[in-house]
Amino acid sequence: MAGPVQYGPGIRGYVMNLLIAQMISLKRVQQSIQTLIGQILSEATILKYVMQLHHTLAAWEQSAIEQLLQMPAMHVDETSLRVDRKNHWIHVCSAGHITYKFLHPKRGLAAIEASGVIPRYGGVIIHDCWASYLSYDQCGHGLCGSHLLRE
Repeated sequence: MAGPVQYGPGIRGYVMNLLIAQMISLKRVQQSIQTLIGQILSEATILKYVMQLHHTLAAWEQSAIEQLLQMPAMHVDETSLRVDRKNHWIHVCSAGHITYKFLHPKRGLAAIEASGVIPRYGGVIIHDCWASYLSYDQCGHGLCGSHLLRE
């Protein structure tokens, strides 16, 4: 085939779903696509799709953060995720129909500060009573019922 090979929006969308929504590794996404279409996508192609999505969603992300900051109450939590065989943390802030996720190699105050949401928030954060959340005096605090039941 002369010229560069290009894949359509269906393949791009499927790749993004596998990587981001399903959290499947890059290698397994390559294997899945190869099984589906008989061609292997290079890591560079897949990572280019991720960067294009990242740039496309930048404006939405800022809008989502601004909307979260206006909400009277916001749920916050964090969960671990392995990235290159190292533990990272997905920090989640959600209210209404908006969920903002922020990946950081640390779990504590450094990550919360880097996300930039809770330090600017003035409403009530609903959380699991983790000490890092309690460091923020400018907002109210409520305990998550699910975490209380689990304890």
